[in-house]
Amino acid sequence: MDLQLTGKRAFVTGGSRGIGLAIARGLAREGAVVSIGARNPDGLAAAVDGLGQEGLTVHPYVVDVLDQAGLAAVVARSAEERGGLDLVVTNAGGSRGGGLQTSTPDDWAHTLDINVVHAATAIRAAIPWLERSGQGAALVIGSISGWKPRASSSYAVAKAAEIHLAPTLAVELARERIRVNTLSPGAVLFEGGRWAATRAKDPDGHDRFVADNLPGGRLVTLEEVADTACFLLSPRASGINGAHIAVDGAQDRPTDRPVYP
Repeated sequence: MDLQLTGKRAFVTGGSRGIGLAIARGLAREGAVVSIGARNPDGLAAAVDGLGQEGLTVHPYVVDVLDQAGLAAVVARSAEERGGLDLVVTNAGGSRGGGLQTSTPDDWAHTLDINVVHAATAIRAAIPWLERSGQGAALVIGSISGWKPRASSSYAVAKAAEIHLAPTLAVELARERIRVNTLSPGAVLFEGGRWAATRAKDPDGHDRFVADNLPGGRLVTLEEVADTACFLLSPRASGINGAHIAVDGAQDRPTDRPVYP
């Protein structure tokens, strides 16, 4: 299937590693003109070099998504330097603190900022260019933790907010012909990622978790997440708007860590 992404201009936050890098790779393979943002210059350089070795070009931007003004400026600069912007992927995220009783208000503010506030900021900054595109699309990367909550409460709540962000913005931005969807990955196995470290540290425990919680007997891959992302961003998915799409292999429980009190 031709996803009709050739020449589409995309910006991906958290694009230097993991899921963000996989989505950037997938978009570039489909012919999109891809910009990636991350706060670590060395990580960005490594991502650009690695993709370059695959014959793919991406344009790097150093940005801390917690700096709202800086993030908005980088989104605008990438659009100006590429002659427009058609697609935005808000992938950067994370958490600080544990459960409700072991975290602080600052932990909650940080976790909400780096997930849902960053997503709203990037999409808001992109609106003028996405509207001009006529086929503008934004994709928020959520998490299984946002709809099967067993992780730390602040993270679960932030990811639930991202899931709700898509239908809310889809209605608000419909007149501008901008689609907004959320993609929630489950546990993703890749080198350097959290689940690879878990498997290396406790292979028996990892295998038990997979056997108990993943009916297919395996974690999902970066490619499976990226392929779904590329489709949702593409004009071939023009009828999908305000949706929440899970890529989790029917995973039952989001984490192998103890539930916080």
